[in-house]
Amino acid sequence: MKLDRDRMPEHVAIIMDGNGRWAKGRGVPRLMGHRAGMEAMKKIVDHSDKLGIRHLTVYAFSTENWKRSVEEVSGIFKLLVTFVNRDLRELIENNVKVRILGDYSTIPEDSKKALEKTLRDTENNTGLQFNIALNYGGRDEITRSVRKLARLAADGEISPEEITEDMVSDYLWTGSANADSPDPELIIRTSGEIRLSNFLLWQAAYSEIVISDVLWPDFDEKEYERCIAEYQSRDRRFGGR
Repeated sequence: MKLDRDRMPEHVAIIMDGNGRWAKGRGVPRLMGHRAGMEAMKKIVDHSDKLGIRHLTVYAFSTENWKRSVEEVSGIFKLLVTFVNRDLRELIENNVKVRILGDYSTIPEDSKKALEKTLRDTENNTGLQFNIALNYGGRDEITRSVRKLARLAADGEISPEEITEDMVSDYLWTGSANADSPDPELIIRTSGEIRLSNFLLWQAAYSEIVISDVLWPDFDEKEYERCIAEYQSRDRRFGGR
């Protein structure tokens, strides 16, 4: 399996699925699965940088994940703080820029402070942009964008007839007003599930979707390259012939 370095996707997005099943299969607590998933995430961030991918987005915590147990949710955010505190120096050294997709104002205070430090300390980096979708939901994202445009229209700054798809995109979390990432060419979902789960619904209009049967904690560089190779094998016509 050889990748064409001239045809690498500029933006890869990943639905990191399977932490719970990985833990259940080993008879260990679910948080052990999330911890293993964090280690897998670090590997893929590093490998994305080496492959020359410019934008990597991972689905870390959805607006629906608050329905999980208090123990699990609390543990996930504690792991996030651990990841940031442990790996921030390496992210800076590797010129990685971290951005958040989603409203993280409601997450635990220690997690919020750790994230804000990461955002500040990597703000001027020019290498891989690592987007963490946190307290993120695709429908919520579109609703927020529409509300902002509605306010502009209500204030007389624009007319409804002037609203374009580009304007909607600009006010999404990935848009020029926020993370400024292009739509992903490739979306990977692990663990064999075949659905978007409210992830990048607007941006995924012409994304190639690759499903991996591997549970996220076992997702490694080799499987990542296999997914990219599958993307490169496809004929992307964007509705044309």
